[in-house]
Parts: sequence; C-alpha cells; structure tokens
Amino acid sequence: MSSAALTPHKSLPERVLHALLFELIALVLFAPLIALMTSQSLARTGVLTVMLSLIAMGWNMLFSAGFEALERRLGWPRTLWVRLLHAGLFELGLLLVMVPLIAWWLHVGLLQALLLDIGLVLLFLPYTLIFNWLYDLARPRVLTRRRRASTNA
Repeated sequence: MSSAALTPHKSLPERVLHALLFELIALVLFAPLIALMTSQSLARTGVLTVMLSLIAMGWNMLFSAGFEALERRLGWPRTLWVRLLHAGLFELGLLLVMVPLIAWWLHVGLLQALLLDIGLVLLFLPYTLIFNWLYDLARPRVLTRRRRASTNA
C-alpha cells in the first residue's frame, strides 16, 4: 500500500473546514470554562479565547499539513501512537506562543499563564485526539457521498 493511501491529501478548503470545526466546537465547550478559571469577565476572556482560537486555527492548518506530509513520506498509518504524537507536538507548539499572550492579556505572571495553559492543554489533548479521530472516521463517508452525488448529477 502506498503511503499516500494511508493519509489522503486534504485540499486547502478542507483544511480550513477542519480547523473551523475544531475551533468552533472548542469555543463552545471551553470559553465559559476559561472565564470561570480566571475569575475575569466573560468579555475579556472571550476576546482572549478568540485570539487563542485564531492562533490555534492557523497553527492547526500549518502543523497538520506538515505532520501529514511526514506521515505520507514515512508511511505511518494513523495509529493511536501517531495520533498521540500529533496531539502532543501540536500542543507544545501552541504553548510557546500562548503563554506570553495569556500573561500579557490577563495581566498575570508567566507562571500563572503557564498553569492556565497547562490546564487548557490537559483539556485539549483528549479533545484534539477525539475530534481528529472522529473526523477521520467521518471523512471517507463524506467523500464517498460527494463522489456519488457528483456522478449522479
């Protein structure tokens, strides 16, 4: 089996859809939690959440494209371990950008920002794993339905 068959190429519009779905669901799930964790106004943490989301969305598209290219090149099947590696490296990259932003925006020290970010990572690691797993399960069904609809049209 070729490595391209293991991880089919995603178009740019599909990558945008993937990232938007990921971030929108995350916003609905986690934005209220951030407000509770920080004891700051929902408006202030809401703006922070949107900023973090936009950064994460851009990083998601960039990182996932690179990781999937590496998967194809090395012939890695999408096992649980590959998914865990993907989720862990993705979150580490976000940590490097998010901690200083959180500290600046919430007027807290880097340690407090790091602790908040660690809490978010502990929430996002399982979320990232589950979201991508479900996306990968649904993707072939959606692509098959689209192919059938285009041949019937």
